[in-house]
Amino acid sequence: MTDLDWMRLALRLARKGYGQTSPNPMVGALLVRHHRKLGQGWHRRAGAPHAEIEALIQARQHGFKPSGATLYVTLEPCSTQGRTPPCTEAIRAAGIRRVVVGAVDPNPKHAGRGLDLLSHAGIAVTSGILESECAALNEAFNHWIVQRTPFVTVKAAMTLDGKIATAGGQSKWITGERARAHAQRLRHGHDAILVGIQTLLADDPRLTLRPANARTTQAAPSRGKIPRRIILDSRARTPLQSRVVANDPSHATTIVVGPNAPAKRVKALAKKVNVLLAPAEHGRIELAWLLDRLGAEQVTSLLVEGGGEVQASFLLGGFAHRVAFYYAPKILGGHDDRKAVAGPGARNWNELLKLTDPHWRRLGPDLFLTARVQPPAAEEKPQTR
Repeated sequence: MTDLDWMRLALRLARKGYGQTSPNPMVGALLVRHHRKLGQGWHRRAGAPHAEIEALIQARQHGFKPSGATLYVTLEPCSTQGRTPPCTEAIRAAGIRRVVVGAVDPNPKHAGRGLDLLSHAGIAVTSGILESECAALNEAFNHWIVQRTPFVTVKAAMTLDGKIATAGGQSKWITGERARAHAQRLRHGHDAILVGIQTLLADDPRLTLRPANARTTQAAPSRGKIPRRIILDSRARTPLQSRVVANDPSHATTIVVGPNAPAKRVKALAKKVNVLLAPAEHGRIELAWLLDRLGAEQVTSLLVEGGGEVQASFLLGGFAHRVAFYYAPKILGGHDDRKAVAGPGARNWNELLKLTDPHWRRLGPDLFLTARVQPPAAEEKPQTR
């Protein structure tokens, strides 16, 4: 097996941590000597041993000495003391002969430092093996660790003509079972889910993770994970009997209100859930402020699920980084039916929002599109409700 082959296996291991490691990245590692695997591991959760340490532990449990082996790891080993000791020291102490790395640590404070420490210790270092794949694995973490704001994905399920509900609000179900299971797995990979007050009033969603369906392999079990539920509600209109307030886990719910929200409603909500007072302009929550606040609270990834006005504010305001759109082979039509992306829209062709690196996938009768959002030209960013 070649370096590429071993790194592909390390990537497969890293993906086992999907949705579990935040605010840390997903990492996989393999310990190899004479083309034989001695041990393997992946980072399971923040505070748990890193992938490199897991591989070393497993090798020793199997009776193998790591001295003289090659370590394959998808991300540059950490070189500083955090919740766990630096992996570079453990690698040096184990007598590892060679380290093969996928992606360099994106943190500007650490980038390349671990590789330099290993090289100075006399360990052969090779980096950049399947670099793009290893970097893409931790797209959200890579953004957050540099920008300190969440990586934002806008998600919507719609008809082919871009509608998410009828004029009366009926929306269940637009897509089929496989697409909905895939969307659950998408939720599982995010730290927080955000909707606007109009979506909450219309659908009363739970915004939780449903367990895997035995008839599909798309959904992932929640494994106890509870993502944060964030409601944009500048006037504190969230009903106390709504499911995000009345049902467990209410402690995971944050209602974001504006300075002009009625004090009595804010006080009543604050007895049951978290209430965050945010600055607002013209009655709309300032998204830039909110994203800064969430990033400081170690929310590395945010999934925005609507409605159309909220989607537009994130997309057209330059706050979104990726889209995740599910298309059903259906046409709703109508002037008043609700659009996936509403707002004022582009005034001319030059203002058109562009997507890059699109990937399509078929999920039963439906289509799934994910693509990066091309940053708009610098301009004043609109807010949302």
